[in-house]
Amino acid sequence: MADIRREYDMGSEVVRALRGVDITIEVNEFVAIMGSSGSGKSTLMNLIGCLDQPTGGEYRLNGERVSELDDVELARIRNREIGFVFQTFNLLARSTALHNVELPLVYAGVGRKERRRRSEETLEKVGLSDRMRHRPNELSGGQRQRVAVARALVTKPSLLLADEPTGNLDSTTSQEIMALFEALHRSGQTIVVVTHNPEVADHADRQIHLVDGSVERDVRTEGSA
Repeated sequence: MADIRREYDMGSEVVRALRGVDITIEVNEFVAIMGSSGSGKSTLMNLIGCLDQPTGGEYRLNGERVSELDDVELARIRNREIGFVFQTFNLLARSTALHNVELPLVYAGVGRKERRRRSEETLEKVGLSDRMRHRPNELSGGQRQRVAVARALVTKPSLLLADEPTGNLDSTTSQEIMALFEALHRSGQTIVVVTHNPEVADHADRQIHLVDGSVERDVRTEGSA
């Protein structure tokens, strides 16, 4: 990302949510984006996730310039390159864990046998091989978030983007989910976590702190390689 700006016309005034942000995230980095409410971190997450477009500047994802793509092309990039994990899990209540994980592959046109194989394999990867046939209301909060992580991973995205992934979890379960992210990172997954929680950010290799739409600090996490 180079000189990324995002402005919103609110009628009588222009809100400058991002003011010339320059960041580069390398393959297999684990990065936490931090900031208080109004800092611009949610806006930056939406741009990284190709859910929005910048007002100015350039954003390249795996070498492809995505800052000027139309909505159809952005959707293609999102589906192919990015796995999303949200605070609220966003699981289908009446579907099993397995079916929830299969859904992105259904939309991608993957055949039934192959998507079943990949979904089972991914649920095993997040430690839920014994919960595949359970529905969300039969799972704990941590297990539901693991299903959400598996759903994000099943398409084999180049980037896992997590928005406050432990926000609805207790402290012990939060540690378990962050340990899962660390394991995924060790296996080669690039991860960006957006959070206001320093304890969550400490699991990342690098912390980018936003203040008033600008990068205040971009530092290596103490103890990281």
